Parts: sequence; C-alpha cells; structure tokens
Amino acid sequence: MTIQQIEQDIIDEFSALDDWMDRYALLIDMANELPHLDERYKTDNNLIDGCQSRVWLQADYVDGKIQLQADSDAILVRGIVALLIRVFNDQSAEDIINADISFIDAIGLREHLSPTRSNGLLAMVKQIKLYALAFKSKE
Repeated sequence: MTIQQIEQDIIDEFSALDDWMDRYALLIDMANELPHLDERYKTDNNLIDGCQSRVWLQADYVDGKIQLQADSDAILVRGIVALLIRVFNDQSAEDIINADISFIDAIGLREHLSPTRSNGLLAMVKQIKLYALAFKSKE
C-alpha cells in the first residue's frame, strides 16, 4: 500500500467516529496493538528530542524499505507513534521524504493535542524523515 492509501484509510477510520473521545480510544487501541520495543533499542540515541514523554524510535533499512519500531512511556503518545508507524513502515526513503502527512490535519489530531504533544508529534515525523534522508543518501 502507498502512503497516500494508508493515510486515506486512517482518514476514513477517524471520520467514522463523531466524538473525539472515541478517536482517543482508537489511538489507545493502536497503542495497545503496537509491539513493545526491544530493550536494546531503548537508548538515548533512539530517544526523540522535543517530546514531552519518552519516545524511542528505531529505524532499519531492509531491501530498500525502512522498517520502523517505536515505543513510549505514555499511552496516548504510544498511539500516536503507532499511527505514524502504520503510515511510514515498510516504505521507501523517497516516499517518506515526499509524504505530505496531511492526514494529521485531516483527522484533526494536531488541534486536539496539547501544544507539547503536538510538538512531539512533529518531532516524531521530523525524525522519521531524517532517517529516510540518511538511508536515501546511502543508496
């Protein structure tokens, strides 16, 4: 699936829920489904700068695709990073770099987060794109 198709699926899922409490519950469900990150990856090098909560992001380059794993010590943030992994995992560096991530605003996520959580969301996206740039430069 392309990033755009995944984003549209997410927009459709969130649009089906009228209440933001239901949307938060969906994020929490995503958090609970996210596999826990192996402890060996919970290092300072994998911590995302700019997040209020602790968020670890591990990226690997396998057969031309970026493989992402992440974890957080906060359930809502874990749901947000699970959402981002759903969009960006197993995509090419080029596709990640060029993704416009408009789905974040389309589902109203940024406006329903505190300013610090919103900054953390942007920091996570920035780090994923930085990994993509680094892997692309090695191609």
